Amino acid sequence: MSPHVLILGGTTEARELAAALTACPGTRVTTSLAGRVSRPGAVAGDLRVGGFGGAEGLAAWLRERRVDAMVDATHPFAGTISANAARAATAAGVPLVVLRRPGWRPGPGDRWHPAPSPEAAAGLLPRLGHRVFLTTGRLGLAAFAHLTETRFVVRSVEPPGPPLPAHTHVLLARGPFTVAGETALLREHRIDVLVTKDSGGAATSAKLTAARDLGLPVVVVRRPPLPDGVAAVDDVPAALRRLDALRPH
Repeated sequence: MSPHVLILGGTTEARELAAALTACPGTRVTTSLAGRVSRPGAVAGDLRVGGFGGAEGLAAWLRERRVDAMVDATHPFAGTISANAARAATAAGVPLVVLRRPGWRPGPGDRWHPAPSPEAAAGLLPRLGHRVFLTTGRLGLAAFAHLTETRFVVRSVEPPGPPLPAHTHVLLARGPFTVAGETALLREHRIDVLVTKDSGGAATSAKLTAARDLGLPVVVVRRPPLPDGVAAVDDVPAALRRLDALRPH
């Protein structure tokens, strides 16, 4: 029977890995998406959308579908999914590979203010600026809703739902973005502080360069830790090597 690999997806790296694996003769690939984006991009191999019902439901799915290896290639901030994946892999006896793009690192001229959570990021804003470019995603905006004196420009792939800050201008857009475009946006809206999650990758990093060039402070929400005992690889070739090493088992 051909090996079956389950990819917990939603990232560029997940799509690239699915394409690479489906190009291997005899390998069956299923990519699972949480369903938070209404129009996901094309994915090679089989696709399923929706939750599994927690770690127990995922473990049952792994057994029923006879999955030989699972790759957690979800967003770096999908902490609940990653925790469930680790528990399910152990319960079902399925090898787990975690694929995480490297996080961003500050360079010369950066004015970064790390924060452990969106709530902590919101607490830093009153002393840093009053016109905020908020790029933490549509699901974490409630943490900023109490800042009634602050004006926000919120960028999101999908329209955000309530609660929103009182003064919010929403921009619907999907990366990649350019430094020139980000610089123009920051100037147009007279932004004086940027808030972002440490998502990593090149598609949305241009805003950091633009903020550095304009001398703006940046509040960076740190990633949640990986589950205990789990180590990650940071690119698709490394994930392929890890999966190949698992093949004899």
